[in-house]
Amino acid sequence: MSVITENVLLAKRTIAEAAAEAGRDASEVRLLAATKMNGPEAIREAVAAGVDICAENRVQEFLEKNAMNAYSGCDVHFIGHLQRNKVKYLVGAVSLIHSVDSESLLSEIDRRAAALGIVQDVLLEVNIGGEASKSGAAPEDLPELLGRAGEFSHVRVTGLMTIPPAETKPGENRNYFRRMHDLFVDIRRKKYNNVLMNELSMGMSSDYADAVRCGATIVRLGTALFGARNYDKAGGAPDGTLR
Repeated sequence: MSVITENVLLAKRTIAEAAAEAGRDASEVRLLAATKMNGPEAIREAVAAGVDICAENRVQEFLEKNAMNAYSGCDVHFIGHLQRNKVKYLVGAVSLIHSVDSESLLSEIDRRAAALGIVQDVLLEVNIGGEASKSGAAPEDLPELLGRAGEFSHVRVTGLMTIPPAETKPGENRNYFRRMHDLFVDIRRKKYNNVLMNELSMGMSSDYADAVRCGATIVRLGTALFGARNYDKAGGAPDGTLR
């Protein structure tokens, strides 16, 4: 059994245990493989091992790997910061865009989806920690953004996404995860037009078990599945990793 396969199975067990602790069914949580800087062979191995979703942070990397059928047999999302001029490459090509944080981005996605005659599902990214270095809408700005989302007929908000501050000690992000879940539940109760609160994307390699305990429906794992990324080297690697 390969290291990637072992890591996927371990992540699945951890998700199941965390879900059980919270009185949840493990089937409510999907495992997303954040495939940034990992090549087709590594991705195919993760898919074969049972990840539910593959996702990229960079549009160019998605385009290159998609052309090589790297994600064959797996649902594909986009999780990185998205510029308006790159929207055209993703609409209709991925099933869910996690990182929408402005009316202008919603508008561009709607325009591109309308041209294709489809409805593109998105998540609204929330800057739950109020960090100046991170993108995402402030929690207090969500009502206005959700109201505007209801005016678009070719884009559908299906939930929320967040990247909380980096933990300095285990369990530190539980408060942020609980706040996100509270927002998620509150929005669902208010029943905005064209908004379905089905997905709560939060939790990464270092804190995903806590995210599951707090209500995540998608957890995004990179290094926990593929190992540490090497940002210093260029070129290819024997394991299929793109540097």
